[in-house]
Amino acid sequence: MSTEVMCEKQADKFKLKDQVALVTGSGRGIGRSIAESLMAAGAKVVISDINEETCKKTASELKEMGGETLSVVCDVTNSESIEKMVEKIMSEWGRIDVLVNNAGITRDNLYMRMSEQDWQAVIDTNLSSAFKVTKPVIKVMSKQRSGRIINIASTTGVHGNFGQVNYAAAKAGLIGFTKTVALEYASRNITSNAVAPGFIDTDMTRALGEENVNKILERIPLKRMGCPEDIANAVLFFAGPGSYVTGQVLEVNGGLYT
Repeated sequence: MSTEVMCEKQADKFKLKDQVALVTGSGRGIGRSIAESLMAAGAKVVISDINEETCKKTASELKEMGGETLSVVCDVTNSESIEKMVEKIMSEWGRIDVLVNNAGITRDNLYMRMSEQDWQAVIDTNLSSAFKVTKPVIKVMSKQRSGRIINIASTTGVHGNFGQVNYAAAKAGLIGFTKTVALEYASRNITSNAVAPGFIDTDMTRALGEENVNKILERIPLKRMGCPEDIANAVLFFAGPGSYVTGQVLEVNGGLYT
């Protein structure tokens, strides 16, 4: 795979000391990188993942790096599981300042070959989960009169992509959700923004194979894939200094807009 990643963490520029950040799907990949960056900026971080082993392992490793972490296994498609997660966070730390809705899956196929099951699984995990997780969290933030909601969308949700009608629809819906929450909760000092990654060097994109990756690289003006830290840095902006920014979608894609 002929891609070079040049990643920079910027957590030292943003101070989130004593704030509590919840990142869904943070056991690995982009979610883990986001959690690490928020922790490096001083936040107490909730590692949430559906896989118990991955969840505990990541939380333990981040704690060894000197941060305060809480491991909470959660199925983001299940409202009862989400309620238990929020209750545990409030019992442990008493507040939630930053929510990153990152959990997501892919079930790619051409439209006419896509099953209803694959359509629904992606809608449930990538879109409905944000609705379900944000609802109890935004109640906490409303009482605090402050909060930062950051949804991980995708350039696919802005421009579409072959073989991803379910993923594109879910991420486009997430962008609409982001903008509406921004309007409804601005008066409570709660911002709502989205980060839309392009092609990022993760296990998911590596599975595409070298030939497909090289074809993608030809379309990217910066001629490289992004790395998870690129997304984490965008999240840090919305979580920290971007307090007067709400309802926005930031594409982090190396210049790939079509």
